Amino acid sequence: MHFNELKLNKSILKAISENNYDTPTLVQEKSIPLILNKRDLIVSAQTGTGKTAAFALPIIQLLFDRQDSSKKGKKIKALVISPTRELTLQIEANFKAYSKYSNLRTTAVYGGASIEPQKDILSKGVDILIATPGRLLDLHKQDYINLDYVETLVMDEADLMLDMGFIDDVRKIERLCPEQKQTLLFSATMPHKVIDLAKKVLHNPEKIEISPTSSTGKNINQILYYVPKSKKIELCLHLLRNTIKGSILIFRRTKFGVDKLEKTLLRNNYNVTSLHGDKSQNLRQDALNKFKNNEVNILIATDVAARGIDIDNLDAVINFDLPNIPETYVHRIGRTGRANKTGRAHSFCSADEKVYVQNIQKLIQLQLTVDNEHPYPLDPKAKPPIHKKKGSKYRKGRKSEASKKKKKRWY
Repeated sequence: MHFNELKLNKSILKAISENNYDTPTLVQEKSIPLILNKRDLIVSAQTGTGKTAAFALPIIQLLFDRQDSSKKGKKIKALVISPTRELTLQIEANFKAYSKYSNLRTTAVYGGASIEPQKDILSKGVDILIATPGRLLDLHKQDYINLDYVETLVMDEADLMLDMGFIDDVRKIERLCPEQKQTLLFSATMPHKVIDLAKKVLHNPEKIEISPTSSTGKNINQILYYVPKSKKIELCLHLLRNTIKGSILIFRRTKFGVDKLEKTLLRNNYNVTSLHGDKSQNLRQDALNKFKNNEVNILIATDVAARGIDIDNLDAVINFDLPNIPETYVHRIGRTGRANKTGRAHSFCSADEKVYVQNIQKLIQLQLTVDNEHPYPLDPKAKPPIHKKKGSKYRKGRKSEASKKKKKRWY
């Protein structure tokens, strides 16, 4: 199928062509006709399947005939809620690229950046708004955002949005929009809380599921290293010196872990930068640009910071800390080996992470290849450390001898 078979007008097709796309992905092929028919939609599709264009193109098409109202007269007709600042900016860039040959105005509002320039743009009138939930509600409270004219509401990366605790904000935003609207929910995974949300906010939705989350790319070479937790940094340095080359994305579970590994790699003269939620928006954008422009070849990130970000030509992913949710493993490694290229995924497993490996292998129905030849092997008998709570050295309800001597008697 070609894009011109999807009933998109010539100016949108021209913009698509200039972005070097000619055939739609499966999620685009299935979603676009349904969105153009004003159906509510629930879409389960992994990162990298072309989800943004799947809702951006039909939204632009639906608004195309009403693009010429004066700037001041423009009302927000399409609203996209997104969990992170990076994803919000990425979606905005997509909408602007595809609506290049129209008079539709798109803007993004998000926390971690000055609110005043965002107020200025909103006061001039916009057609399409992409927003993080917190900043959207702030601006609505201050009367800079009016959602009374929203015709299409998109909830992107819904599972991550709920994981980050935005459920109440999302429900509130949905209620602020008109009751008669089209609602589109896109999510990488479909846990119960996403299904519950869908039942509450969608009306008789069509369901689309693209490449179930349990599948991993056939062209990704997945290697597992059993290693003591204390030796993970040494193993990482060993592999970077001898085995893993090119553009590398390293995942750590915590912000503290990201910072610690970044400092170690910088001390060892690697070109490295990092991405996590405690960094300001400018620093995060700067880190991403450096990595995308090949100024640095190693990016260390938490799952939340890296979710949904498009990074092309990634040679390898390193799971420095294994994720406790097996679907997260699939999303992480799915960033390499794209567009028929070969990718590599290296995962470090300490004694306390063995259960995560079992869950991952069960989900992907594949036995991971174990490398036993590295210099820091884990003792097969090693057990996860047991962290006992330190209690009082005295038995409960018993006083020390000193305490008894001090006690004054009433008799």
